[in-house]
Amino acid sequence: MINTTINNIDLVFNTDSTLFSPESIDKGTLAMLSIVELLPTDKVLDLGCGYGIVGIYAAKCIGEKSVVMSDVEIKCVEISRENAEANGVGGIQTVLSDGVSEIKDNDFTLILSNPPYHTEFSIPKRFIEKGFNRLKVGGKMYMVTKRKDWYKKKLISIFGGVKIHEIDGYFVFYAEKRDSQYANSTKR
Repeated sequence: MINTTINNIDLVFNTDSTLFSPESIDKGTLAMLSIVELLPTDKVLDLGCGYGIVGIYAAKCIGEKSVVMSDVEIKCVEISRENAEANGVGGIQTVLSDGVSEIKDNDFTLILSNPPYHTEFSIPKRFIEKGFNRLKVGGKMYMVTKRKDWYKKKLISIFGGVKIHEIDGYFVFYAEKRDSQYANSTKR
C-alpha cells in the first residue's frame, strides 16, 4: 500500500509486486504530473494506467466523469478500479485496451502516458500515432521517458512539434494537436 501526497492531494494506492513501480510512485510519473496543468474543462485519457496514479490524480483535480484510464493488462485495470474506489473517484471509466484500440472517444483534451520504454518502440509508437487521433484539435499529449531522441523525432513527425522538459533524469514531452494547416506549416 502506498500513501502519498501529490500537489497537495492525498492519495492511497494498492499495488502488486508484478506491476510497474509497486513500492513507490515512479519519479517519471511525478515529473510529468509536476508540469501538467489540469483544467475543469479537460477530458483526460490515462494511457497505460498501471495501478491508476495519473488517472486517479486527474479525477481528484477535475472530476471522475472527465477521466478514462486504460491498460492492456487485466490486473492493472482491476487494481485501478479498486484504487479509484479507495480514493473516492470510483466513477472513472477504466477500460481493458491494447493502446487506444477499445477507446472510442476522440475528444480528449489531454492524453497522459508513462509508456513502457525499456522494450522496443512499438508500444510508444502506437500510443503516439493512435493517441493523436483521440485528441481534439488543441488537445495535448504528455509522455515521460528516460530516452529522448526517438520520442522527440516521433512526436515531431506526428504533431509537427514538441516541447521537452528534463526533470530528475526524465524527459517529459509535450505536444499539441493543431489543425492540419498549422501542422503542415510547422513541418516545413
